[in-house]
Amino acid sequence: MEDSSATQKAGSSSRSRKAGGPVLSPERSVAFQIRRAHLAFDRLLTVRLNRHEVKSGFYNYLRALWIKDGITQRDLSEATRVTETTTVALLKGMAAEGLIERVRDPQDQRKIVVSLTEAGRALEPKLLPYAAELNEIATQGLSEEEVEVAIRAIKKIAANLEMAFGSDD
Repeated sequence: MEDSSATQKAGSSSRSRKAGGPVLSPERSVAFQIRRAHLAFDRLLTVRLNRHEVKSGFYNYLRALWIKDGITQRDLSEATRVTETTTVALLKGMAAEGLIERVRDPQDQRKIVVSLTEAGRALEPKLLPYAAELNEIATQGLSEEEVEVAIRAIKKIAANLEMAFGSDD
């Protein structure tokens, strides 16, 4: 049986001490909550993409290409914030499914230019509304001001984390 006074003490503070120092409870952890939201977004999006037989890993690449088609693999990797190795693997799958074409850049043969096929472009009006739908679901019960504050806070969190790359490598 658990000691109720110990449980109350641990539950009364958002931080508790363990061997390695302070530990945030999942309820107070920004990382945990952002990951929780990300997983929920991903599950909901995957269900919708499955209706069109599109893999969830392809969505962000398609979305980036709908914004700017005919860009290099490196630029696409930067736009999606995914490593080039992962990008190449996903692009191979997208090409095999007829969603994109990859061709050498005529000005610089070292570069690969990625372009949507008709099939990839045709998915835009079918898939893009899911972004608005999922944002609507996610922000139910929040005022416009609360949504803007959340977006600003998450952008700042992302920027802080991105700036930390290289400092602790």
